[in-house]
Formats: sequence, C-alpha cells, structure tokens
Amino acid sequence: MGSRILFITSTDTGVGKTVLTSLLARHLRERGVAVAALKPICSGGRADARVLRSSLDGALTLDEINPWHFRAPLAPLLAARRERRRVDLANVIAHVRKVQRRFDVVLVEGAGGLLSSLGEDFNARDLIIALRAVPIIVCPNRLGVVNHVLLTVEALPRLVARRAAVVLMSPHRPDLASRTNPRFLAGILGPDRVHEFPWLSLAMTSGRALARIRVRHVLEALRAGCAS
Repeated sequence: MGSRILFITSTDTGVGKTVLTSLLARHLRERGVAVAALKPICSGGRADARVLRSSLDGALTLDEINPWHFRAPLAPLLAARRERRRVDLANVIAHVRKVQRRFDVVLVEGAGGLLSSLGEDFNARDLIIALRAVPIIVCPNRLGVVNHVLLTVEALPRLVARRAAVVLMSPHRPDLASRTNPRFLAGILGPDRVHEFPWLSLAMTSGRALARIRVRHVLEALRAGCAS
C-alpha cells in the first residue's frame, strides 16, 4: 500500500469509528502491513485509544496513540479549554508525520464528526487536508443517514471527496431504511465507495469479528480501495 494515511471520520459521535479502526488495523496486520492506529485527540476518557492499542500488539504506546486527552465529555476544544490547555494543528500534524515514518499505513481516528472542533481553529477536515489523507466516513445505517452522508461529503474539498469511502454500520434489527440506504447511496457516490458493515455484538468487536466473512469483505474492500 505504500506509506499513506487513512483518516476515519464520521457523521456523528458514537457511531463505530473505533470498532472499524481497530478491526481494520488487525486486518492489515494479518496481511503483513506495518500499520499504526492513532487517536491523537480525545475527551471524556481514553477507552477508544486503549482499544486501538490492543489492536496493535504493542507497536505503539498509549501516549503515542493518544498524546492529547481531556477529562470532560465535550468536544475536545471545549474540554481542553476547561483544563486551560491548547492543541495546535501544527503539533498534531508533526506527531502523525513522525509516526508515519515507521509504518506503511497510519490510521487516524477523529473525535466526533467531521466538523467537530478538535483544537484551536481546526477540525477533522483540516487534518485530512493537511495530511493528504484518504477519508473513511463512518455512519449509522438508519433513517436520515443519506442526508448526513451527503452533507459530510459535500463539506470536503472536491478532490478529497472523490477519494472518500463511506461505511454504513448496520443496526441490530434492520428496517426498510437500513435495507435501502446502501444501494441508494451507492447510486449517488458509486458502488465502490459505499460499504455496508454488519452488526456486531459487543463481544464480537474485538479480533473475533475478523472470522466473519462479511466483516473481512468490507475491510478488504477498504484496503484495496485506499491502495489504488
């Protein structure tokens, strides 16, 4: 795949970014790819960063995965201000680039949605542009997601948006909307850019999920699409 950065962002918070990022990291490692998974900025605890650390088998420390973390469960910018701390775009870019020198692929997980404020005067979109990363947009496959996906794609620069992949995270109980969303979005964005990720129980969100054919199919499609 070469040395590249994939940025896992979303239409909202709590939609499955960490699950996808950790499983993609495990899948790439199985394929012999030297992969890093970062969540540079988080607030409200470091649980997501710990999940990513467990997927890397000791390749990075927790502080390398997550250098900036804040206690309050708020947008990172607001949580940082409560602690009178500051996160600057240049420092985040420098950290990701430093890690990138040691790996073939770096997965960078954002916090919240694409336009959520991560630090002083920047958000995930700014990081994607600065890092020249390939965006992977994670979203819940439910009623209303078509609008959310298209708004998120529209918020990206045109050339970046053309490379973006969309991953629809399936609900436990599919309904008419979740059954029709994937094909409809594929008709707008292109069939190779829209992927339907199967529902996973909490127990299956670790490496055990890689045994499922549908999970591996999506992860392999992301690997192949981001390598092209």
